[in-house]
Order: sequence, then structure tokens, then C-alpha cells
Amino acid sequence: MDRRQRKTREAIYQAFTTLLSHMSYEKITVGDIIALADIGRTTFYSHFETKDDLLDQLCADIFGHVFGMPGRDEKTHDFSDSADISSRITHIFYHLRDSGPVIKSLLAGESGELFLRYIKKYLRDIFEDYRDIRTFGIPRDYIIDHMTSDFAETLRWWMKNDGYTPEQISRFYLTTTPFLETE
Repeated sequence: MDRRQRKTREAIYQAFTTLLSHMSYEKITVGDIIALADIGRTTFYSHFETKDDLLDQLCADIFGHVFGMPGRDEKTHDFSDSADISSRITHIFYHLRDSGPVIKSLLAGESGELFLRYIKKYLRDIFEDYRDIRTFGIPRDYIIDHMTSDFAETLRWWMKNDGYTPEQISRFYLTTTPFLETE
């Protein structure tokens, strides 16, 4: 994608997230997006097939990196030498903090539940791959659903309560989630 296309896509994303902070996803039209992004309808459709496609791509761009494996090129943290679940959770919270304005906007608007569903999908994949989950005789699938819901609610709480570091939020989550072997 060339520079011009990237700028257009960023304008569309910005317009979309701005609209989402003020109205529900269902009420937003492609016309609303193109008016705020100051682009033509043809330009929008050259980037996205539908509003749903825009939502999928936005979430993939944001959450794909947020929930990816730690790398050495991180700006604010480096967990590349840590493979344990505690470090992975802290790494995710760093990315969520670094994406804070966008994440806050997405969660604060009427469409917050929609984005929590996307976050839970990515979390589910991480937890399903993690083998050291204590089940206490409870079905593993139930435990994974519980852990993803707890994480989503922890994130929602954190976005409303500034002043906590990713390490603190990770500790809060891991302390209240007894299913993960973190030692």
C-alpha cells in the first residue's frame, strides 16, 4: 500500500472511530464515514467492501498487533525473552495502553460491547493455546470463557480508572484469575 492509500485508510479509520465514540455501530452509515473522512464513495469502496469489512479490518489491525507475540521492536516494553503467560498478559496490557485513545473511544461509545466481542475472540485463541490452565474439575471451555470475560471487564475497568500501570493491571487480573499457572 503506498503512502496516499495509507493516509486515506487512516482517515477512514479515524472517522469511523470518531463516529463509534458517539453513536452505535448499527446507526453509522457509509455516508457518515465518507463525509467525516472527506473522501468519495468510490474511494471508500476501493478500500473496503462494506461497513462490516471496515470493522473487521480495523479490529484486525488493532488487535492483531496487540495480541501478537512480543517482539524486540516494541517502543515502550520488551517481553521478547519471556514466554510465560504472566508476561504475555502484561505485554497485551502494554499494547492496549499504547492504543489507549482508540481503545477508550471504542469501549466508551455505544458500540463497546461489539469491540469487547472482538477482544474476547483474540483472547480465546491465546488461552486455548495455553496448556497450564487449572480446571478444578470444571470444563476447560467454561474456564476459557470465564477468563476472557474477566479480561474484558478488567480492560473496561482500567480504561475508566487511569493511573495504573500495565504491570499493576496484569497483577490484578492474574490474582483474581486462579485458573492460570503463573509460577
